[in-house]
Amino acid sequence: MLTIDQAAEGVEQYVAGLGYTKLELDEVMEFEYNFYAIVKEQDTGIGAMELLVDRATGAVGPEMGPNMMWNARYGMMAGRGMMGGFASETNTLTSEEALEVAQRWLDANRPGAQTESHADAFYGYYTVHTLRDGEVEGMLSVHGSTGQVWYHTWHGDFVQMVGEEE
Repeated sequence: MLTIDQAAEGVEQYVAGLGYTKLELDEVMEFEYNFYAIVKEQDTGIGAMELLVDRATGAVGPEMGPNMMWNARYGMMAGRGMMGGFASETNTLTSEEALEVAQRWLDANRPGAQTESHADAFYGYYTVHTLRDGEVEGMLSVHGSTGQVWYHTWHGDFVQMVGEEE
């Protein structure tokens, strides 16, 4: 099985292979079913992409969901949007508003869960870590214009994290 450090190395190699020179690994989270990574632009600090790493093989690829469908700059629907309408590179919701939307969704759908104190901004949406009893339990994304919520169901139980949130 892959270690979290090996997953981070795989993400860095993957991003280098895409030819982007101004992107950097921000964080890696280990979950029961996969590793998850955020890659950000060095000059803006805005999230460029969310990636998954297979725990057994080390294969790296784009995370399904908002990363592919709402990411207006780096996603497969860049400039067109899908699953919630046109994805603009500029979020009309503020980070604080996205956190409020996320908390309302958690209150209705995952009682007892809370949002983390900040949202990671991407082009067209935000991703928020969710907490239970003060510990990371998962994540969700909020569309940057419509406020639509997409809960990330594919990770499994949280194990550990390296990077921004350490």
